[in-house]
Amino acid sequence: MQKRIFILLLALPLLFQACSKKIVPLATEELSKSLAIQEIDFEYFHGKARLNYNDGKKEREVKANIRVRKDSVIWMTFSVIGVQGGKALINHDSITIVSTVEKEYFVFDYTELSKRFNFKIDYHVIQSAFLGNLILPRSAEDKIERLPTYDLLTQKIGSVSIKNFINATSSKIEKIELTEEETKNSITLNYTNFQAVGNKTFPYNGVINLLYKTPSGILNNVITFEYNKAEVGNRELRFPFNIPRKYDRR
Repeated sequence: MQKRIFILLLALPLLFQACSKKIVPLATEELSKSLAIQEIDFEYFHGKARLNYNDGKKEREVKANIRVRKDSVIWMTFSVIGVQGGKALINHDSITIVSTVEKEYFVFDYTELSKRFNFKIDYHVIQSAFLGNLILPRSAEDKIERLPTYDLLTQKIGSVSIKNFINATSSKIEKIELTEEETKNSITLNYTNFQAVGNKTFPYNGVINLLYKTPSGILNNVITFEYNKAEVGNRELRFPFNIPRKYDRR
């Protein structure tokens, strides 16, 4: 199983067009106080989803079993037609991906991934992207604009601009756009089909679109996900993970 499938899951193309209607802007400080963002919170999360990966040349679909312990670990297993094809463990130190088909495994540290995308990637960023939460904490430097149906929260870290489109009615993030100014590499995350999970709402469907330059040209990878089950609670979950000795590290 290609490692890109899982890397892109961590780490994510509709153009937002504002209405031509003239809008009287509010002061940024006033908007900041009034801007509400509903983020999902939990101790343990368990979900089952169907994932589809398309790089323009190949398309592959897998079923995933996902477990999360808040601010600690993300655990996943993948299967194709009922046969386990791989697993992944994401914690604060690294990302480990095991392919049971190829009998090999990969270990990535966050420094390597951050250099690849020219943006600091850590456990918090990955967990937030999974859940449809803000991937960057709010700060006084953020810019806020009130549009007809969205609140647009623009953040900046280094050379990366992050635009968060928040539904003005539900207060849920429906789209996140990350753009690296120098390379124009971008990741777009779209969230839809919000359903109740606990006392919050959770995006059961989403699309991750990654556009980036490589020595061999521009690559466009798209991952779609569709949950058929999502639960949160305080019941402790298990995260079994081992790598057979005969597997090769790549």
